[in-house]
Amino acid sequence: MTSFRQCCLIAFAVTLALASSLSAQEPTKGESNGAAAPDKAPPPLKFYKGREIADAMHYAGAGWLVRESREREEECSTMLKALHLKLGQTVCDMGCGNGFYTLKLSSLVGKDGQVLAVDIQPEMLSLLRERAKEHKLDNIKTILGTPTDPDLPTGKIDLILCVDVYHEFSNPEEMLAAMHKSLKPGGRIALVEFRAEDPKVPIKPLHKMSKEQILKEWPPNGFKLVEQFDKLPWQHLMFFEADEKKP
Repeated sequence: MTSFRQCCLIAFAVTLALASSLSAQEPTKGESNGAAAPDKAPPPLKFYKGREIADAMHYAGAGWLVRESREREEECSTMLKALHLKLGQTVCDMGCGNGFYTLKLSSLVGKDGQVLAVDIQPEMLSLLRERAKEHKLDNIKTILGTPTDPDLPTGKIDLILCVDVYHEFSNPEEMLAAMHKSLKPGGRIALVEFRAEDPKVPIKPLHKMSKEQILKEWPPNGFKLVEQFDKLPWQHLMFFEADEKKP
């Protein structure tokens, strides 16, 4: 009879094999992968400027991103209107997950625009592609990024949308530098984070950020705050542009 220990070892070996298989997969057609060489990638951080960094949401929980109550809770349509996107623009959905916002951005920029959908989990991108195919959207490009490099083109992006994802960046300085380089002159980053200042927002503290903390992190990394939208029920919406006076 197989012992409990043997069963555990077999299960562990299968898990390792599956993980190895996933990591060895080539990017799907239309999906870029700018993975940095392992010996060059800096280690992930546990804390940044006094803030504990949250773990990234696992793809197994992707259903929460498209929950029926999300519009009612977060007023997603109000946030999208505040972005003032135009037809033909190139936008990025950073940490796109299964594409809740990607599909909406696709419609807002139109057939002559493009949405670059970035995530570090290939499973999330697979879910997104299925949803885009179902809705017959062909102006979306999926990008398998890394924790240090979103693999975005230099100087091409009109707007990067970061919804409830920045607080999960394990290497914020590298990611902010990469996003800085990707913006067009006058390009913006729309940062959306659950409000840490408000105890009534029903989100775990580790997944919230205060304006004070955000401003500890973004200006030192080359960004200037240019606009704020304070009419969302649960979240901050802050717009940043590249500050050429900063390093």
